[in-house]
Amino acid sequence: MHQIKMRRITLQDVPALSLIAKKTFYDTFTDTCTEEDMNDFLEKFYNENMLAEEVANEKFQYFFAEIGDEIVGYILFSDGEVSFDEIKGSTALELKRLYVLNEYHGKGMAHDMMNFFLEYAIAQGYDVAFLGVWEHNLRAQKFYRKHGFIMSSHTHDFPIGNTPQTDVYMWKSVSKNFKQ
Repeated sequence: MHQIKMRRITLQDVPALSLIAKKTFYDTFTDTCTEEDMNDFLEKFYNENMLAEEVANEKFQYFFAEIGDEIVGYILFSDGEVSFDEIKGSTALELKRLYVLNEYHGKGMAHDMMNFFLEYAIAQGYDVAFLGVWEHNLRAQKFYRKHGFIMSSHTHDFPIGNTPQTDVYMWKSVSKNFKQ
C-alpha cells in the first residue's frame, strides 16, 4: 500500500492539473460519447486558462494526491448550491471531481482522497456532503455507497458535447445535527 500526500494545487501547478484532468476524464468516459465530443469537452473545460481561473478562485478547493513527487490523482470540492429537497437548507460541501490515474485504481488512493474530503467537511462544520455521478457509472456509485452516500431523488443533465448524459446526486450527513 502506498502512502499518499494531499497537496493544495497552486497556479504553478495548472499545466500538470490540465494534463491529469484531461487524461483521467478521457480514460473514464471515452466510450460514452464520440471522440469529437470528448475532445471538444476536454478542451473547453480542462484547458489551462479555465483551470487557472478556478484554481485562483477561493471558492474552489483543488488538491493533488501524490506519492512521493508523482501526481496520482486530484480532487475538487466547493460550497454546494443545494438544489434538491433532501438537503435543502443545510450547509453543504460538493465533491465536484475525484479522479485517480488508471494505474493506481484498486490501491486505496480514491479511498484516501474521499476520507480527506469527508474529514475536511466535518472539520469545517458542514451538515452534508454531496456529489453528482453519471447514472451508468455503477463502479463509482458502489464506491460512494461504501463511504455512506445515498441516492437522492435529484438528477441533472451533464452532456458531453452533443452526447446527452445524466448525473444522479448522492449525499451523506457529515454532522450529528443533520439526520440522513
